[in-house]
Amino acid sequence: MDDEPLFTAGLAMLLGAQADMEVAWQATDGHQALWHAQTDPVDVILLDVQMPGLDGLATTHRLIEAGIQGRIVILTTFDVDEYVMGAIEAGAAGFLLKNTPPERLIEAVRTVHAGDCVISPGPTRRLLTAVRTGWKERAEAASPQRWSLPPGLTERETEILALVARGLTNQEICDRLWLSMATVKTHVSHLLAKTGARDRVQLVLLALRTGVVDLDELLAGAASPG
Repeated sequence: MDDEPLFTAGLAMLLGAQADMEVAWQATDGHQALWHAQTDPVDVILLDVQMPGLDGLATTHRLIEAGIQGRIVILTTFDVDEYVMGAIEAGAAGFLLKNTPPERLIEAVRTVHAGDCVISPGPTRRLLTAVRTGWKERAEAASPQRWSLPPGLTERETEILALVARGLTNQEICDRLWLSMATVKTHVSHLLAKTGARDRVQLVLLALRTGVVDLDELLAGAASPG
């Protein structure tokens, strides 16, 4: 949750006013969030990066390690590379800035609840740029580390991996490939299982690292308005 009572109260009112949402609890620090999540499990947890006692990234790590089933979205004023990368590496399903328009924030909660991931446009650009910077540093250091797709991926699964990396939703993939929703969901599930990725964001990083998609293309797409 958040250490700013007015912001937390306003967010709770906004989400609680939605017919398909219920705010189960609020917390002012990471330790409270951990306790609530374990005693009163919820589907989606919004965490601020800057919280007293235990910050949002550390809280995310603890929640994931504890096996909490609720999906975590980092919500913050800070649009900084290490926060974005840290949130994704910790296991968060989304990263949103606090200036995200209310209607987009509401839709983001629904998206995360449905099993997808969300990252605000600014952090998306930073995330992709951070990945490219990491590649450049490894190349300059002549690092022998090489990334490759795991064995056993089918041609169709690799095709869907590329579409996921380009930001297409399951429905858009259905429309593009003329497949049923059930078939696309099965392919995505197989991708997650075969690659060991936690979610679609990690699939994007895998697709980038293995060259399934072009980084400059994704950066151009992330920079596009809307």
